[in-house]
Amino acid sequence: MKQVTLIATAAMGLESIVAKEVKDLGYEATVENGKVIFDAPISAIPRCNLWLRTADRVKILVGKFEAKTFDELFEQTKALPWELYVDEAGQIPVSGKSVKSTLYSVSDCQAIVKKAIVERMKLKYGLVNKLAESGALYKTEVALLKDEATLTIDTSGAGLHKRGYRTGQGEAPLKETLAAALVLLTNWKPDQPLIDPFCGSGTILIEAALIGQNIAPGFNREFASEEWDFVKQKHWDAAFNEAEELANYDQPLSITGSDISHQMIETAQANALEAGLGDLIEWKQMQVSDLAIKQKNGYLISNPPYGERLSDREEVEKMYRDLGNIMRHHPSWSAYIITAYEQFEKVFGKTATKKRKLFNGFIQTNYYQYFGEKED
Repeated sequence: MKQVTLIATAAMGLESIVAKEVKDLGYEATVENGKVIFDAPISAIPRCNLWLRTADRVKILVGKFEAKTFDELFEQTKALPWELYVDEAGQIPVSGKSVKSTLYSVSDCQAIVKKAIVERMKLKYGLVNKLAESGALYKTEVALLKDEATLTIDTSGAGLHKRGYRTGQGEAPLKETLAAALVLLTNWKPDQPLIDPFCGSGTILIEAALIGQNIAPGFNREFASEEWDFVKQKHWDAAFNEAEELANYDQPLSITGSDISHQMIETAQANALEAGLGDLIEWKQMQVSDLAIKQKNGYLISNPPYGERLSDREEVEKMYRDLGNIMRHHPSWSAYIITAYEQFEKVFGKTATKKRKLFNGFIQTNYYQYFGEKED
């Protein structure tokens, strides 16, 4: 087996960004709802896990077929070449989901798929007794949509947003994958100033610094497929070596994060250190009204409080108003703000150049984009 079909899963609204990342790695991709699908050599499994900043997971597509009865589901699952991927001692937990399908009992579908895989493996490996399941982990999923079954194995393990640098977080932390997307949706370049006046635990700025120095986001963590026999160690070595060579640790950055909470600033500092960014980012404890911008042609990217509780509404509106007043004096700056607060433009005092719908977890938000006019 030289080629695999991979699926990079994506949060709603981020598919096109994930697709661009996949293409930048050199693979041709097609986009569907919540996923990006592409054929690639086995070496793409380590590379995609290491480099994809905005994808949730990387899965192998084992097979896809129509199944309206449990018999069809069993026989067609059993006909797939599971032994190409799963070792004889592999652990094969099966999860499932079913949407608008005749086979709506997820627990039954999981049990049938599991039984079919086990039968196939016993046949191929010449086993009489049950599988040992004492080895590497092959998390398998059966997803039924309108009677079409898609069977995948997860190569990532923990979700790709788990970069391994989070020592602590605030009440409503932004997922690292979404934070990276917020940065990639701007035209910010590493030689331009960047600030986040509501930095919380620092996620947006840490992701920006990783992008700025071209550091692979998965460099400090482990992946399920590192334990798999068919993804050879040489592929992992090559991917880690490539990441090391492409990192630009000498790239100077001008990145500043501030927050009203002293505790959040301490957490952000600890997270940045854990991410290997040392003192690259400047952290300050202060309120947004004290924000002083000294450079020109900079970027502000932020995920401020949304004021979802009525008791917080006035305070949040004051923050937005203060920020709008400050930014009006710096027309060369671009501002990018994600919030679920519907009246944001009115309170901020300016209509956005562009708006994009994004989901922060299950909260529907708008990403308000204000393009600055560059000064020489």
